[in-house]
Formats: sequence, C-alpha cells, structure tokens
Amino acid sequence: MNRPKFYIYLPIVFVLVLILGIFVGSSFNFNTGGIISVDASNKYHKIEEILKYVSQEYVDTINEKALVEKTIVSMLQNLDPHSTYITADELQANNEPLKGHFEGIGVEFNIVMDTICVVAAIPGGPSEGVGIQAGDKIIKVEGKTVAGVKITNQGVMEKLKGEGGTKVKVSIFRRGKPQLLDFTITRGTIPIYSIDVAYMVAPKTGYIKISRFAATTYDEYMSAFNKLKKQGMQQLIVDLRGNGGGFLNTAVDIADEFLSAGKEIVYTQGKARPRKDYKATSKGSFENGKLFILIDDGSASASEILAGAIQDNDRGTIVGRRSFGKGLVQEQSEFTDGSGMRLTIARYYTPTGRCIQKPYTEGLEAYYEEEGKRFKNGELQNVDSIKVADSLKFKTPAGKIVYGCGGITPDVFVSIDTIGHSSYLAQVSYNGLINDFAFDYADKERKNLKAFKTVQKFNSDFTITTPVFNEFIAYAEKNKIKRNEKQINASQEIIKTQLKALIARNIWSNEGFYPVIQTQDDVLKKAIGLMR
Repeated sequence: MNRPKFYIYLPIVFVLVLILGIFVGSSFNFNTGGIISVDASNKYHKIEEILKYVSQEYVDTINEKALVEKTIVSMLQNLDPHSTYITADELQANNEPLKGHFEGIGVEFNIVMDTICVVAAIPGGPSEGVGIQAGDKIIKVEGKTVAGVKITNQGVMEKLKGEGGTKVKVSIFRRGKPQLLDFTITRGTIPIYSIDVAYMVAPKTGYIKISRFAATTYDEYMSAFNKLKKQGMQQLIVDLRGNGGGFLNTAVDIADEFLSAGKEIVYTQGKARPRKDYKATSKGSFENGKLFILIDDGSASASEILAGAIQDNDRGTIVGRRSFGKGLVQEQSEFTDGSGMRLTIARYYTPTGRCIQKPYTEGLEAYYEEEGKRFKNGELQNVDSIKVADSLKFKTPAGKIVYGCGGITPDVFVSIDTIGHSSYLAQVSYNGLINDFAFDYADKERKNLKAFKTVQKFNSDFTITTPVFNEFIAYAEKNKIKRNEKQINASQEIIKTQLKALIARNIWSNEGFYPVIQTQDDVLKKAIGLMR
C-alpha cells in the first residue's frame, strides 16, 4: 500500500507540536491542582472546603476572617438589596437609632471652621448637668487639641461616646471668657428622639414629623399627640418624608391609633413564615379627625406600612410623591463574635393585598439608582409619568384605585419645586457654608435673638436684612465660592429662608427650625390647604 509522501514528515511535525505545547504551557503557568474532595451528602461543605483550600493554597498570605466576612456579604447581597451582614464594629452603631438611645456626653454639635461647636446640650443629659452651653466650642479632649486638626464627625463620636459611667475631660472656649473652661463629664445614656418636631401648624391642625420607627417612637408619638390635643388639635398631619423605616411593630402601633378595631393594618408572609395578620385594636385615639400623611421617595418600609394602612382603609389622604418601594421584612440575628445578619424572611402586604416592593433583579446598583431615574423620567414633576400595569391596580373598600409594586403612590401628587435652585445655591449648601454662617451669627447675636422670647415672635418679626445677606455672600466668596449675581438673585429667597431657619435652630433647636423652613414647603402647604 502506497502512502502519501507527507507521512515521512510526521515525526518532525510531532516533535514541533510537542515543543510548542511545552512552550505555551510554560507561558501560562497553569496548574490543575487536582480535585477538591467534598462530602456530597452535605451541600454546605463546599463553601467550607473552598475557604480552607484558598487559605492553604493561595499565592499570598490572606486574612481569613476578612475573607469569610466578605464572602458572607457577597452571598447576602446576591439574595436581595436588604439582606445584609453587619460587622461587630458596626452592629452597635446600627442598633442605636432603633433602640432609641446611646451612651455619651449628650450634645448636638456641628463642625464649623474645623472646630467642634455645641449646637445644644441635650436636656437632662450629662453635658447640660455640668454647664455646657449652646455656642461652646470644644478645643481639647483629654488634654489633646481637637480644633484645627481636620477632625471628622466620626472622630468626634470616637472621642466623646463611650460606656456609661466613664469620664471624659473637655476644654471649652466660650465667647466672652478669656481662658478655656475645663469640664469633666460623666458619660450617660442619651436618648435618640425619633419625633423631630410636633407643633400646631395651623388653627386646629397639628403637625408631627417622625424620622424613624424605633423602640421608643410610639411613646414619643403619644406624648406629642397628647400635647397637641391640649392645644386644641382637631386634625392632624403626620410627616413621613425621609423616614427610612424601622420596626414593623412600631408602625403597626401608630397605625392602630387611627383605625377602628378589627381593621387590617398589614400582613406578612414568607416561604418559612406563614401568613401573619396585624389588625387594629380598640385603643385608637384619633379614629375620626381629618388625617393627612406626607411621603416622598425617602419614605420606606415601616413608613410605607403606615401610609398603606391609612390609604387602603380610606382613613386619610396621602400627599406628596411616590414612596421608595421596600416591601421586604428583615429579621436580625447576632453571632457570638458580636457581628450580626439581617435576613429577609417575608414580604409584607397592605390591607388590599398589595406588595409594594420595587424590582431588584437588575442588581444592587440599579436598585438604588432607580430613585435618580424617577427624576430623569419626569416623575417628580408629573404624576402621569408613573406607569403601572393593570394587574397591579387594587381597589379600596370605598372604590378608590391604589397601586402595587414600586412604592405607595400618593392620593394627591405635589411636584418637586425647582424654582430658585441654582449651581450657586448647590455649592454654598454642599460646602456647609449656610450652616456655618448661621451658627456663627447665632452665636454672636444669641442675647438679642433670645429677646424674641418665642419661635412665633422670631418667625414673624426677624428678617435676614440686606447687610446680613451681603455679609453671607462675602463669606462664601472668602471660602472660594465665586460670586454669580444672576444665580444669587435667583436663589436669594431660598438662602435667606435657610439662614433664618438655621439661626432659629441654634437658639430653639428643631422647634425653631421647622416653622421657618416650612414656609417654603409646598407639600405641607398643599396638605394645609386641603385641610381647609
């Protein structure tokens, strides 16, 4: 049998291929490493074996604890946006706002011109007890200078917070005193209030702003409600804008105050958690008066439970813009090393059966960027920009159409107000210059400002004069914000109102701030108008 002539070259070809294979293989430095043995009867061993293998064989030395924690974080993030792992260092700080207290010296502060400035000593707290006053500047802590060293809010907390009963020495500069004043403060338990303010916003109309749903919120709410009731309140506005949520049970307790016995407030259900219904009891203190709930895209979770319960039971009117859209319920577990995990264990549903959780299948980044897309899509200016499928429309007992998926859509939409906004306003706000100038003005004029006696008198009689406004513009220019007359004129009223409100905050805290700043609040104005 005759073979083709190229067969005589095969040995040479095989040698060349072998040499090429050795060369290519050495270029990649690839090592198969064999097979990792995993017990097939236990599906959880794979993670354990991978971590062990990486720890033993990885080219560089690794921090095993950090690797484990990163693995847990990644695993939970891939479930949904709200299941999360919390390190031991972070857990206490995460829990404090929900518990309603922390341990420290008890001051509200701002960092102004690289100096810790006391806005207010918390009533009944350790700092007030030793004589710390609004306007004091903390220059030293334990003998070490903390002014002019670029200290951060986190740095202040690390130095001043601490276990109750421990002491900290601070040196204070007080206007009018030639030398620093030394105070030794014994740290104590400091309340974190979740009711920002409660006051009569109009005749017979009370206003309560709730910032979170913590363990103490219900008691705070009832105290505020009873105070307003004594002042003649017959109708109520509850402001949940910017309230990111908190405890489900707290939202249920407050909703119970508005609904008659037996009314559905919310129900939860998950794969391993059977349906659980939360219904109103007979304890309601405000079941009949006019009720308005204010929401926006920062209102989430427990805020949406309260708003959804009011809307679905035709109990009140929801005013503002579409809420965030968080309909998942987390349960917190803690590990022996002090770390913790919040795992989504159920969804919650409003009384009509709505789950208002917005989609999260496109990943964590897209989930949180959805709020920005609302602005781009024109939703914040026009309610008609909200597109909802017919399958997500529900009816209340009175026949009103309400919508599921993606948040609570308000009954009365109020578009975002962009009049007067400018890049100049954004710069002076972002750099904290309005706040800093207001603090310094209030500190210098504290005696004159207190002569107004009441917030109402201040609000009606005090104005930001042209010389004071020009002084602020010069202050901003000194801090490298270029003067732009056209934009300054466009934003003048907003800047003046913010200056006045922040000056009031430095004298009367939130009770001074909100009545002033809300003179430019279109959502609140709309609710008051509807009340009338």
